[in-house]
Amino acid sequence: MEVNGCQIRALGQQPYEPTWHAMQEYTAVRDGAAQDELWVLEHPPVYTLGQAGKPEHLLRQTDIPLVKIDRGGQITYHGPGQVVIYLLIDLRRRGIRVREMVQLMEQAIIDALADYGLTAERQDGAPGVYIKGEKIAALGLRVRNGCTYHGLSLNVDMDLTPFTWINPCGYSGLKTIQLKDFGVIASTDEVGEKLVGHLTRLLPPMRQVDAATA
Repeated sequence: MEVNGCQIRALGQQPYEPTWHAMQEYTAVRDGAAQDELWVLEHPPVYTLGQAGKPEHLLRQTDIPLVKIDRGGQITYHGPGQVVIYLLIDLRRRGIRVREMVQLMEQAIIDALADYGLTAERQDGAPGVYIKGEKIAALGLRVRNGCTYHGLSLNVDMDLTPFTWINPCGYSGLKTIQLKDFGVIASTDEVGEKLVGHLTRLLPPMRQVDAATA
């Protein structure tokens, strides 16, 4: 399916590392004519640690694999019952900057949560989306040659215990929550569709970029 110049790929549950490498490869070879893509999926249990991340934010040894990756930020957890959307977006063709892209992602999450009657917000200096100071969604991007990869995750109906074994996103004592905590019964597929709808609504339309200046 294509919406606002984005190819939407619903991938189901996918292992983390091959998906990460596929994002890298797509971004490395894409040219000015390559289509933007949104990958909607879930992961089996995995911790990911950003490129400047501190290993001490993993508070105990677990059987959950830890993957050191190339996004910004500290440690986070992905697992079944959490919707993940990776955004492979050419910022130049959309006419937006990295910070605007981050704000757009946060706003899409806030708008999707509003669809379920929930009031969510940003926090200064702490990327992500929160409800009364508790974190329900995380995000992180890498930009290469003006194009993004990585993306966002929103907790829907999952085992939150692995979040208690880390300092989520590097913040000691930060509580992690999910839609189910508010009585929302929804599948990751349903929530993913809502998020995709808001992301594609908020993304500026693509424009032509002069190859000489791209």
